[in-house]
Amino acid sequence: MQKEMDWAGGGRWRCQYFSVTGKTLVLFFLLWVQNSLSTANRFIFHGFDGSGLRLNGGGTIEPNGLLRLTNFTKYEFGHAFFPSPLPFLNSSTGEALSFSTSFVFAIVPRYHDISSHGIAFAITPTANLTGVLPSQHLGLFNHTNNGDPRNHILAVELDTIQNKEFSDINDNHVGIDVNGLRSVSSAPTSFFLNSPNFQHENLSLISGQPMRVWVEFDGKSMKLNVTIAPLSVPKPQIPLLSSKINLSSIVLGEMYAGFSASTGAAAGLHYILGWSFSMDGSAEELKLSNLPSLPPKEAEENSGKKTKIWVIVLPIAISVFLLISASGFALLMKTKKMFEEVVEDWETEYGPHRISHDSRQGMKEFVAEIASIGRLRHRNLVQLLGYCRRRGELLLIYDFMPNGSLDNYIFCRKEESLSWSLRFKVIRGIAAGLLYLHEEWEQVVVHRDIKASNVLLDAEFNGKLGDFGLARLYDRGSNPQTTRVVGTLGYLAPELSRTGKSTTRSDVFGFGAFLLEVASGKKPIELKTSGIEMVLVDWVFDFLKKGAILEARDRKLGDEYAADEVEMVLKLGLMCSQHSPEARPSMRQVLQCLEGEAPLPEMSVNDFDLLDSSHRMNRFVVVDGTSSNSGTVPAYPSSSSSSESQSFKRP
Repeated sequence: MQKEMDWAGGGRWRCQYFSVTGKTLVLFFLLWVQNSLSTANRFIFHGFDGSGLRLNGGGTIEPNGLLRLTNFTKYEFGHAFFPSPLPFLNSSTGEALSFSTSFVFAIVPRYHDISSHGIAFAITPTANLTGVLPSQHLGLFNHTNNGDPRNHILAVELDTIQNKEFSDINDNHVGIDVNGLRSVSSAPTSFFLNSPNFQHENLSLISGQPMRVWVEFDGKSMKLNVTIAPLSVPKPQIPLLSSKINLSSIVLGEMYAGFSASTGAAAGLHYILGWSFSMDGSAEELKLSNLPSLPPKEAEENSGKKTKIWVIVLPIAISVFLLISASGFALLMKTKKMFEEVVEDWETEYGPHRISHDSRQGMKEFVAEIASIGRLRHRNLVQLLGYCRRRGELLLIYDFMPNGSLDNYIFCRKEESLSWSLRFKVIRGIAAGLLYLHEEWEQVVVHRDIKASNVLLDAEFNGKLGDFGLARLYDRGSNPQTTRVVGTLGYLAPELSRTGKSTTRSDVFGFGAFLLEVASGKKPIELKTSGIEMVLVDWVFDFLKKGAILEARDRKLGDEYAADEVEMVLKLGLMCSQHSPEARPSMRQVLQCLEGEAPLPEMSVNDFDLLDSSHRMNRFVVVDGTSSNSGTVPAYPSSSSSSESQSFKRP
């Protein structure tokens, strides 16, 4: 008599019972049948509990057997490889062997329309990949080895982010990668129905729904086929990708097979539900009913609660009403005390008069702004007229700026977009104002938050720099003492994350971002539905490298612009955005170029010292420009220390 029993890893034991002269002799022997751990190099996993997979990074196996490669941690990668190497080359001929694999995966983004990065089935020479990076590198490569033929890596990527540096076709595609992330073949994620006309259907990798993938390589024809479909659809007859690849020059005698996934700025979950693999034969079909279930979605978990929402809302509404009624009387009683005049000793130091009240600024920011701008006088700085402070309330009074802030005209009012002549006028004015702060006043003033939203326009559209709530002063010849990083993402100089000290050169970096946004009509960092999509410095620099920098101009300008002025502003913006503080010009040099008093320095593409986008996005800390909160900043790649000298050094 024979009996088969499931093994935890997906294999099966087969037992034979023989009756011998009244005694039962039980002979157990292990037959590694299809898809079990054996010398037959075939295995199948319906869940991974007890599988013995080699896990690295964020890889873990949940109690129900579900393999999870990442969690909601940003910039994380996870690996899971079969524990033993597999023979991918014929030892006698050196030719690549055929193989077949099938697996079920799911990518669950943290937010509905913002994806993390993707997942990849990979064949690698080692299960311990070191020095690899998350985000767009998928936990398989890094900046230096991407594309190196010595990697000996074959991967099928299921990518959810479009990385232009790798020539990705879109943000939802399947690709075949050989030793790097520039796919040799790729296609939008879709499948063909097994119907007479083979209807084509699209799929979303970030739908959160399980999908099945088949990867098959024929060693004789050297053809690699990749097929994908929802769980409810049988394997399509037509593969999504079919590419001829000579794997004998890529794989080694023995290789590891497994999975890698990574997250970026937007985190997500990457799951593998089941996996089947076979060398020199078709992989056994997974039994979908035996696969572990994905964790329930938050919306599904809360669906039952919504049916009883009235039970919760009604008592809450009654409680809120009673609370408002009870506190209303107390609030009225305190009104008089709230409006009592408060005058302290420190206020006598400052000249502006007291007038009205009502402010939401904190005391620390209020004092900083008073100390910074109370005595500043320049036609391109917003003038403080006065202030008042009553119990618990603060207010600063500035010159009225009838045309509001510059960013409204650049980003919000498409029908009222500023002409180039007015934009150039504003740029020169803000440059003059910054020069006054850096070199012409009795102390050095570092503004620390230069951007279009902090530039106000008077009745004649003259630009005036305002919002000095983050500004700091220090005596000439001394070093700034502040070590907190404050400002706005996209305008922060890279050395701030290392030293925490703002200088005039870090102001120049912010001014560079301001120049680029005014000339291009784009924000320094633009967020798309798939996450962080574009860094403005990189985008403009790409046009410079192509010799077509004017293509980066704001299209709302039409044909009414001065080409030489636009080109100069864009190039100055790149010069001010350089990594090394010493490589940036001073505001005096910038203003001389803008006023036509000095020519723009000649610089080739190779002279620019700009950070790549992955370093810039991975290192910056978002800090509210209207607060003084600081954040912990990770170590930044080494650079020269900042300098306040006026020399303009090329890198």
